[in-house]
Amino acid sequence: MEPDLHALLRSLRVWDPEVTSLPPFDPASAPAAPLPLFTTWFAQAVAAGQPEPHTMSLATADEQGRPDVRIVMLHGADTEAWTFATHATSRKGRQLASRPYAALSFYWHLQGRQVRVRGPVTTAAPAESLADLHARSTGALAAALTGRQSEPLTSLDDLAEASEAAWAEARRDPGAPSPTWTLYRLRPDEIEFFQGDERRRHVRLRYVRGGEEWARQLLWP
Repeated sequence: MEPDLHALLRSLRVWDPEVTSLPPFDPASAPAAPLPLFTTWFAQAVAAGQPEPHTMSLATADEQGRPDVRIVMLHGADTEAWTFATHATSRKGRQLASRPYAALSFYWHLQGRQVRVRGPVTTAAPAESLADLHARSTGALAAALTGRQSEPLTSLDDLAEASEAAWAEARRDPGAPSPTWTLYRLRPDEIEFFQGDERRRHVRLRYVRGGEEWARQLLWP
């Protein structure tokens, strides 16, 4: 017997107090720029035991403007850009080539927090992309060397064969290149911080870039 999807949905709750603690957020105390606040919230998510807090949704659009979204990993963030990586030949790589603008979203349910980021995207220099790849694990290198991301796959046996060869190469040569592996740099136009509240008086603080400065604005939840 198949599960009843609607019954399951109705049985669930958001921010179960047994696992979620909603901290107060006073936007008047927020810093003038968003990165220090993100760093603080990220550190607090890690301390709270939030699983994989460095994973995020990445939204792009194809040539027809049709949206796409998937989960990727944040590789870094500084005052200039937030970075992630993928193959330039993948679906998201092709979409970023035709429409170099994207949005990121973090969700940390243990504290009822979201962070949303959007802005134009550029590619890092090949040497920087390669250095980013080689700073990661052997498994990450093997995955990159397997290649052919987003292409049609005939069978799982074909994947296993290509993966085994890639793992062998990654172990044999930790500095092996992956020509299509690309580090992408998103320069934020806007960053929004969302703090959930048990009485649904959620706090939303948006930072909007103006030149090298940031303006702050509260939003209705």
